[in-house]
Amino acid sequence: MSGRPRRRSEIAATLFVAESTVGTHINHLLAKLALRDRAEAVRYAYERGLVRPGEHRDQ
Repeated sequence: MSGRPRRRSEIAATLFVAESTVGTHINHLLAKLALRDRAEAVRYAYERGLVRPGEHRDQ
């Protein structure tokens, strides 16, 4: 996966899992990191150097 935004349906298709499974994993990740939403997760990733602006691994 890359740092570019993806819909749950895109993630599910890439990983060959159900959309609901992706949603469950996203919700668990947000809860474990005490984040409100995916936008806050993006901020979290930038602040910790997990992604950099303009960086896409699947280009």
